Amino acid sequence: MKQLPYAITLDPGTSVSNMTGSWRSEKPVYLDRIPPCNNTCAAGEDIQDWLLHAEEGNYQAAWQSLVVNNPMPAVMGRVCYHPCETACNRGQLDEAVSIHSVERFLGDEALKHGWKPNFKASSTGKHVLVIGAGPSGLSAAYHLTRLGHKVTIHEAGPMAGGMMRFGIPKYRLPREILDGEIQRIIDMGVTVKLNTKADNIEHVFKEDGFDAVFVAVGAHLAKRVNIPAHQAGRILDAASVLRDIETGAEPPQLGRRVIVYGGGNTAMDVARTARRLGVDEAMIVYRRSRKEMPAHDFEATEAEEEGVLIHWLRTIKQIDETTFTVEKMEIDEDGRPQPTGEFEELEADTLILALGQDVDTTFLDEVPGVEIESDGVVQVDAHMMTGRDGLFAGGDMVPSERTVTVAIGHGKKAARNIDAWLRGSSYDPAEKHELAEFEKLNTWYYEDAPKTQQPQLDVIRRQSSFDEVIGELDENNALFEARRCLS
Repeated sequence: MKQLPYAITLDPGTSVSNMTGSWRSEKPVYLDRIPPCNNTCAAGEDIQDWLLHAEEGNYQAAWQSLVVNNPMPAVMGRVCYHPCETACNRGQLDEAVSIHSVERFLGDEALKHGWKPNFKASSTGKHVLVIGAGPSGLSAAYHLTRLGHKVTIHEAGPMAGGMMRFGIPKYRLPREILDGEIQRIIDMGVTVKLNTKADNIEHVFKEDGFDAVFVAVGAHLAKRVNIPAHQAGRILDAASVLRDIETGAEPPQLGRRVIVYGGGNTAMDVARTARRLGVDEAMIVYRRSRKEMPAHDFEATEAEEEGVLIHWLRTIKQIDETTFTVEKMEIDEDGRPQPTGEFEELEADTLILALGQDVDTTFLDEVPGVEIESDGVVQVDAHMMTGRDGLFAGGDMVPSERTVTVAIGHGKKAARNIDAWLRGSSYDPAEKHELAEFEKLNTWYYEDAPKTQQPQLDVIRRQSSFDEVIGELDENNALFEARRCLS
């Protein structure tokens, strides 16, 4: 029997054992409530819908439903930190549905079989410029194309992909997967011009004839820190190290021992990359504890499995050639690290700074109406438009969490608002339905079914190659996992 994607409600106090009498002839009440997974997805996916197709074994229909909102499911299934699974109602029964692994399976199936998005759109005659070929820019271009607009992307770098390519190592995101999903967007009619900087926004509007512009420049500028140094050794920044490896530049000479300074996902990635480049000792120094680190816990776990040593509650106070003096810290009652006056020394040949990145917004300085905050982010209104009419912004450029999923969601939201603006109207999303909370579900008829675990590459190969660490589900496992959904 086909399960319905709705909650069937019973009167308070009614149990299955005492349901007798007239209830057998009464019609159930169907309430259209939003599932927690949909509610927390920053890309705005209708997870409930595509999982329903997937559990029926109709994978192409599931993928078509998926790409209505997200143009890059094979990428997202690998790099998204899946808050949908944290919210999943199934997690209160046994384990959350592994939504990301099913999404990845569908994305890989599409690449394997050459599936194309189904859409029909009459040309509007409008031409939109997207600045930046990262996740937000590519998403905006995809959705604008589906809405009938002509789109050109200007990318300052030599390859499309943005931080998906230059900030996420190959062992997490194989490049044939990234390239395949980018190519599918290009095949829809999007023009991508590489090594092309957009320096003059007003010229783009007045001379080049674009009807609207979406700026989605990624955060590529590494943050710096002043550390007293009598005679510092080699100091690099994480973004540059990862970028040089991607572009095929000469591999960085890191020496035998490396210290990575920072506690985010980029710090974990560059330390793990250093191990793969042959470094004997890769150490992370972070001034807070594991509990406060911005990196996701599984990232730290995988780094430690690969031999990365993490020095929690430490901050670098001084550098003298290859000797690093670090001070021990402690977390106060407000969660802030405080110095203890206790010091120790670490030895390393290279320091890699992984303290975050900023966006280069200097090309917007002279644009009338555009407001740029002290931290470099651009102010936009509820419709993602800046103070300059027709100029929209999203992704790393605006105040938000900096993840691929958020960026892809921004691209879709921007496309809908740009489309409305070009048509002389305003895009106002429909009000969300009430949340389908676990307490409102009747789960007595579900049996325990533990989550399917994705295979992992063995640690020895992880330390010596850039092969993908997390494996994929096969069709049987993907089907089983999709059917674990409570909908």
